[in-house]
Amino acid sequence: MNPLHQFTVKTIIPLKILDWNLSVTNSSLFMMLSAVAGVFILWALIYPQRVIPKTGQSLVETLYRFIVATAKDTIGAGYQAYIPFIFSVFIMIFMGNLLGLTPYSFTFTSQLAPVGAFAVLGLLVSAGVGIYHHKLHWFRTFLPAGIPWAIAPIVIPIEMISFIAKPFSLTVRLVMNMVVGHILLKILAGFVFSSGLAGAFPLLFVAIMILFEAGIAFLQAYIYTILTSIYLGEALNMHS
Repeated sequence: MNPLHQFTVKTIIPLKILDWNLSVTNSSLFMMLSAVAGVFILWALIYPQRVIPKTGQSLVETLYRFIVATAKDTIGAGYQAYIPFIFSVFIMIFMGNLLGLTPYSFTFTSQLAPVGAFAVLGLLVSAGVGIYHHKLHWFRTFLPAGIPWAIAPIVIPIEMISFIAKPFSLTVRLVMNMVVGHILLKILAGFVFSSGLAGAFPLLFVAIMILFEAGIAFLQAYIYTILTSIYLGEALNMHS
């Protein structure tokens, strides 16, 4: 089978209201499943909460403290208000990456549209935070302090393009990692299937690759989260 077929968005439940296409696709389905699975798994691991935590609760608390420490280091003062947003982004991206490794699933984080929407949301939140805290002074982001007004017509467009490019860099980094990893797994799995009994060793290699991809799923969610935190920190603690 073509290894690119796994990235085809297919309509599962067609639904159109007026001119709005609200159909449920395999991509939107796994976005919903990622959100539900993330909430359910976290709840199952920490319930019932104990003063002396068991393994599941300790795991969740360790992960939460890890994300909090990341936000504190990258955002700086006032980071506490953005922990729910940062943690939610991490869980959503991580679960999307992880669910994509299960057979007959769909990796929505391999699609430009949903990942780009998350990235644009992060950009809008950071811009909103900057404007809320710094009012009109936030727009000095596009003309850093010390830049002569004479070259402002050149600097401002460059800074605006750099600002708008942030969600693009976030999107491409995550999407390309997911696409390349899944294509490799698909090719290896096809080789195992066609090799019959001789595919035992490649099958072991595929199992190792799946574990490796699970680690990549966590790493990419973390990178996505830390970059989102950096953009929030730049907006919150601007120095220009």
